[in-house]
Amino acid sequence: MSGTGTQMVGVRRGPRLLLQGVLITIAVLWLIPMVAALYASFRYFESDSNVNGVFSLPETLTLDNYREAWDVGGIPRHFWNTMFVTVPALVLILLLSSMVAFACSRFSWRFNVFFLVLFTAGNLMPQQVIFQPLFQIYKNIPWPDLLSDTNTGTLLGTKVAVIFIHVAFQTGFCTFVLSNYMKTIPRELGEAALVDGASVPRQYFQIILPLCRPAFAALATLEFTWLYNDFFWGNVLLNQGDEKPITSSIAVLNGQYASDYNLIAAASMMIALPTLAVYLVLQKQFISGLTLGANKG
Repeated sequence: MSGTGTQMVGVRRGPRLLLQGVLITIAVLWLIPMVAALYASFRYFESDSNVNGVFSLPETLTLDNYREAWDVGGIPRHFWNTMFVTVPALVLILLLSSMVAFACSRFSWRFNVFFLVLFTAGNLMPQQVIFQPLFQIYKNIPWPDLLSDTNTGTLLGTKVAVIFIHVAFQTGFCTFVLSNYMKTIPRELGEAALVDGASVPRQYFQIILPLCRPAFAALATLEFTWLYNDFFWGNVLLNQGDEKPITSSIAVLNGQYASDYNLIAAASMMIALPTLAVYLVLQKQFISGLTLGANKG
């Protein structure tokens, strides 16, 4: 019996060890580009990497690439441009999507399913398809010069235009996730609050939102990463270099005929730090928010 039991344990461990080996291999392959970029960022390009090879031992390690990327790439200015777009867009996305999810998941009414599908269906449309119509619409929407970044009198070229785009495209995804999460919250909580005289807004703000904190943390981490890393809309709608997002800093460092790839690697490392910091701070809530709803009936 003991021999049979040992064989059964060995059979069970086999697939698990294979899965762990595959996951470790994928993790190592995923980290290789990041480690290579980090290694290159501390080396000179013309006198070291370009002559001796990318994977050669360094002649010297330096922080000059980081200093030059910080100054030439204008990373501080572009960082605040990105934060001015990312933070308001993130707050609006989570607020609006939670309201729609609350209405569609906690109440039974005739068009709740249609309303939910209408919000989430927008994610099926590629953003690049509607670039030209949106560009023309923004170009013809009047906007006060006091609130404009370019003083053109239109919405085009303003950070508000980019915020509107992000809110429109990301609200559907967050609504879908939050509605599924809110369905796992017992309806008896809302019914008990209703008996105690709690209004619908009070149920939303004091009962549902606090219980959705894991889901909010997971979505905030994902959305912050997506909004922060956006390159397309920031470069399309913000037509002045001083107003472009931080992802455009790398484009500034590209030369006309040749590029210092170690300098670009240093800029990439600095640009990636905020998203990495957000994930490290919210990693427990992120994992909890992604898995908790799946474990409930």
